Amino acid sequence: MLGWALTFLVVALIAGLLGFTSIAGAAMGIAKIMFFVFLVLFVVSLVMHMVRGRGAL
Repeated sequence: MLGWALTFLVVALIAGLLGFTSIAGAAMGIAKIMFFVFLVLFVVSLVMHMVRGRGAL
């Protein structure tokens, strides 16, 4: 998911350089949303890993 966010960020930067402001704004918005979703899922995964522990071998 972080890869998709970075892809949309690059698309937004290229579109912004070429002057396509509406496309750049949309791509930047998508990249921002996907980045925050990635962060939330990462934190949830980290907390779940700490709660569960290693378990019995």
